[in-house]
Amino acid sequence: MTDTPTITKSDLPVTTKADWTSDQEVRWCPGCGDYSILTAVQLLMPELEVRREDTVFISGIGCAARFPYYMNTYGLHGIHGRAPALATGLAMARPDLHVWVVGGDGDMLSIGGNHLLHSLRRNVNLNILLFNNQIYGLTKGQYSPTSELGKVTKSTPAGSIDEPFNPISVALGAEASFVARTHDMDRQHMMEMFRRAHDFPGAAFVEVFQNCNVFNDGAFNAVTKRDRRASMLIQLEHGKPIRFGDDNEKGVILNRYGSAEIVEVADVGEDAVLVHDENRQDPSLAFALSRLAAGPFEPTPVGVFRAVERPEYATEASEQLAMAQEVWGPGDMHKLLHSRATWEVA
Repeated sequence: MTDTPTITKSDLPVTTKADWTSDQEVRWCPGCGDYSILTAVQLLMPELEVRREDTVFISGIGCAARFPYYMNTYGLHGIHGRAPALATGLAMARPDLHVWVVGGDGDMLSIGGNHLLHSLRRNVNLNILLFNNQIYGLTKGQYSPTSELGKVTKSTPAGSIDEPFNPISVALGAEASFVARTHDMDRQHMMEMFRRAHDFPGAAFVEVFQNCNVFNDGAFNAVTKRDRRASMLIQLEHGKPIRFGDDNEKGVILNRYGSAEIVEVADVGEDAVLVHDENRQDPSLAFALSRLAAGPFEPTPVGVFRAVERPEYATEASEQLAMAQEVWGPGDMHKLLHSRATWEVA
C-alpha cells in the first residue's frame, strides 16, 4: 500500500468547472436528470480543494456509468455491477486518491448488490453515488430493483410483483457509516450532500432521485416538483426538530411502536417532535426515518440520515500489514511463487 503524501493548500491549483469538464460530448437523452447531477459535481469539485490528478471516477454499466467520460479526471468504466469492487481495490492500493463510484439502481442493486453491501460494511473510503430512476434506462425500459409494485414495463407487462428495494434502508442494513439522499431538481442540495460525502472519512452512500424522462418520466414529481417540495420533502438537519410543510405545521415523531410517524405539530406539541441526530451510533433511528415513506409519492426524507465515524478499511488493513511485516518479516514473493503446492502460514 502507498503512504499518503502530504499536500498543502498552496500545492493546489485554483480551478473552475471548465477544468473538471472533459472534452467528450455528453451523450444522455435530452432532459435526462443525469445532466443536472453532472453539473452539480463539476461545480463542486473546485470547492473541494483536491487535484484532478488525485481524483478518480469509477462506474459499471448503465446510463449513469457514462459519468467518468465527462469528468476531466482519471476514470474507469468497469463491468456491470463491479464498480464498488474495483473502487475498493484502488482505494486500498492508493489511499491518497479521492475515489468516487457512480452507478444506477439496476447496476448497483441488482448484479452489483453484493459488491455494494460489502464496500459499505467494510467502510472503504469511497464516495458512492447511486442514481435512482426506478427503471433500466440503457436497455430501454425494463423494471429495476427499485421499481414500484405493479410497474408495467417491457419485462413486466402484467405489472411487477417484486417488492422494491429502499436504497437508504439497504445501505443502513449494511452498516453504512454515512447515508444520505438528494434529488436532481435541487443543485445546491446535491452539492451539499456530495460535499458531505467527500469530507466523510469512510464509505459514504448518497442516493439521488434522478428522472428518466424517456422511460420513467415524472417518477418523482409528487415530491420533487417545486410547488410540492415544502409539503412533500422532509429536510433532515442535524440537531433540529424534523418539521415540514408550507408553515412547518407537520412534524415527525417516534410512536409507541418505535416507528417514525408524521403528525400535526399542533396536535402533539413542539416538544414531542423528533430532533434529528445523524451521529447516533445505533442505526435504528435512521432506519425508522428511511421507512417513513412507502415510496416517492408520500412525504419523503432527504438529507443525511446517518454520519458516524468508525475505523476506515484501508487504514486498518495497512496497520495490520505493517504489524505482520514486523512480526514475520517482509516475505519473499519469489520464494512463494516457486514453492510447492502447499505451505504453512506461521
